[in-house]
Amino acid sequence: MANVRAAQRNDIHDVAKALALAFQDDPVMTWMFPDDTMRSTRLPRLFAALARYQYLANSEVATADDGSIVGATLWAPPDGWQQSPLDELRQLPALVWAFGRRLGVGKEMSDLMKTHHPAEPHWYLSVIGTQPSIRGGGYGRSLMQSQLDRCDADHAPAYLESSKAENVPYYERFGFEVTGEVVVPGGGPTLWPMWRNPR
Repeated sequence: MANVRAAQRNDIHDVAKALALAFQDDPVMTWMFPDDTMRSTRLPRLFAALARYQYLANSEVATADDGSIVGATLWAPPDGWQQSPLDELRQLPALVWAFGRRLGVGKEMSDLMKTHHPAEPHWYLSVIGTQPSIRGGGYGRSLMQSQLDRCDADHAPAYLESSKAENVPYYERFGFEVTGEVVVPGGGPTLWPMWRNPR
C-alpha cells in the first residue's frame, strides 16, 4: 500500500512532475498540446498552477510516495470547484506561462467542463494520476480510496470526468457510474462524466 498524505507547498514541483508523466498520453492533454515536446514542457507548468492556486489552498492535494512522489490527486470540496474571480486573476499569469499561445484552447476546455458540471454539492476529483513506471502497484487505488472513505464518512457524493474510455471500468470499481458523454467540438476527445453516491 502506498503512503498517502496531504501535499505541502514544497511538494508542488514533484506533484506537477508526477502528474505530467501520468498525463503525457491523455487524450485531452494531447488535444490541447498536440506537440509531444510542447506537452512535456507545458504539463508540469499546468499542474503546478492548478495545485498551487486552486487545490493546495484547501489542503485537497494528496500524494502517493514510496520515498518520492509518484502520484497525486487534486480534489475540490463541495461547493468549492469553481474559483472566485479574484482567485482566477491570481492564477492567470501561471496559466499563461503554462499554455502560451494555447491559452484559448485551455479556456474552451475549462468552459465546456463547467457547462456540464453537476450543480448538486459533491467532492470533485479534478485530477488523479500516477507515474507510468509504477502503475499496477496500488498507488492510484490508495489515492482514490483515501478520499472516498472521507466522502462516505461525510455522506457526500463524488464526481469526476474520465478522459479515457479504458479508465471507465477502473472508476466503476470504486462505485462511479457514467452519467453521459461530453464531446469536445472541433474534432476533440470525448469525456465521460461519472458520479458516485456515498456508501
